[in-house]
Amino acid sequence: MDIWENLYNQAKQLYHPHDVSPFIYSENVVCALEAADGEIYTGYCFEATCGVFHLCAERVAAFNMYQFSKQTKVKRIIAFRDIAPAGVGGMPCGACREFLMELNVENAATEIMVDYDQREIITLGELMPKWWGLDRVKGAIE
Repeated sequence: MDIWENLYNQAKQLYHPHDVSPFIYSENVVCALEAADGEIYTGYCFEATCGVFHLCAERVAAFNMYQFSKQTKVKRIIAFRDIAPAGVGGMPCGACREFLMELNVENAATEIMVDYDQREIITLGELMPKWWGLDRVKGAIE
C-alpha cells in the first residue's frame, strides 16, 4: 500500500454526512494529511449556517496535527467527499490554502492529491505562486 492509499483509507473512514442540527451539517468532506514526521492526521468538515464555525476538513486535520504534535509542516494532503479526487475538486479552498501557508511557509512544498487514480498531484506553492506573506516571513527572519 502506498502513502496515498493509506491517506485515502484513513480519510474515507470519517465520511458519514449527516445533519447535526437544522443548522449544522457535518462529515461531508474528509481529509487526511501526512505530517513532516510521517504521522497521519485526519479531519472532517463541520458546516454551520452562521459561518462563524465553518471548518473545512483540511484545517481540522492541520489543527489536529498541531494540537497533538505541535508540528506545522505538511508533506501530503488528500481531501474529498464520497469518492477520491478525480481531476476536479479535492484541492483545499482558499481559506485552507492560506492557513497552510501561514502555519509554515515550507508548506509550499505540500503535495495535494488532484487525481487519485492517476496519482496526479500539485503543490501548494503551485496553487499560490505569489503568496502575499513571503515578504512578511522574510522580514521576521532577518
